[in-house]
Amino acid sequence: MLEKGSENFIHESDGNKEFIMSVSRRNFLKAGAVAVGTLATGISLPQRGMAEGKRAKVYATKSLDSASLRRMYELVRGDITGRVAIKLHTGEPDGPNILPRDWVRDLQAVIPQSSIVECNVLYSSPRQTTEGHREVIRHNGWTFCPVDIMDADGDASLPVTGGRWLKELAVGSHLLNYDSMLVLTHFKGHTLGGFGGSLKNISIGCASGSVGKQQLHRLTPDGGWPGGAPFMERMVEGGKAIVDHFQGRMAYINVLRNMSVSCDCEGVAAEPVRLPDLGILASTDIQAVDRASVDMIYALPPNVRAPMVERIESREGLRQLSYMKEMGLGSSQYELIWV
Repeated sequence: MLEKGSENFIHESDGNKEFIMSVSRRNFLKAGAVAVGTLATGISLPQRGMAEGKRAKVYATKSLDSASLRRMYELVRGDITGRVAIKLHTGEPDGPNILPRDWVRDLQAVIPQSSIVECNVLYSSPRQTTEGHREVIRHNGWTFCPVDIMDADGDASLPVTGGRWLKELAVGSHLLNYDSMLVLTHFKGHTLGGFGGSLKNISIGCASGSVGKQQLHRLTPDGGWPGGAPFMERMVEGGKAIVDHFQGRMAYINVLRNMSVSCDCEGVAAEPVRLPDLGILASTDIQAVDRASVDMIYALPPNVRAPMVERIESREGLRQLSYMKEMGLGSSQYELIWV
């Protein structure tokens, strides 16, 4: 809905329909690809568990460079204090789409007491073990600051309040050493989740490799990796445990660049990039920043967005957003502010 006297479209829910993302009139004309209407899926989002009167601020820029990344951080850094965990996907060996190291280096340099944080993985990879993971981190060039593999010394359990699947989540024990977290995410597709945004980055990314990722994926007896709505819901519950732990001392940046339908966990085997680069989004609200990122995808022309939309919808990925709303994890209403 366009507010009278305002340049900004506001993303809202009337309980039955999701309105597509917002842009200013000027940027609407520039982009040439943004429309106001209902999401192609027509999903209905329940009203339970959310104070819907509050609109979250999501800052956006089309600029993709180191200076723009730092500028976006400055807009959302207010409650980031003390020891800061920068949650980043450092990627499989030679992954082609991970965030540029120099961008992250320049950002980390202006965040006092900060370290990049990761956890070991569950799937077959050199990153399954701490030793192998450290070697991949060095190989990929993450050598300019401390990189803390948080489950190197085991797990810690965080409670999941109000979950239907999980009562607790095992995270890397080093998570407890940090006061704040910056969630720096390469937004892209995901084999099981449909898309990987800030939620996936903290939920799967902070879960310990040996225990927490098992809790979230619930592997079948034959080693299968079930997905669908139950997986999205467990992922949301895991994310809620992280958000509740930091008690508001979090900020989220999604970089919409080099977006394959594949996750960075697929490394050099990732599907080719078919979507245009869209920019950087930043917020202190996890649901709003992921919702705005998805809305940007859906606002592209049908033939352009088709690969990512197929990946999202075939995996029931939009359940990430609707269940975050049900769980009261962030706001489903946002104002997109172009900077």
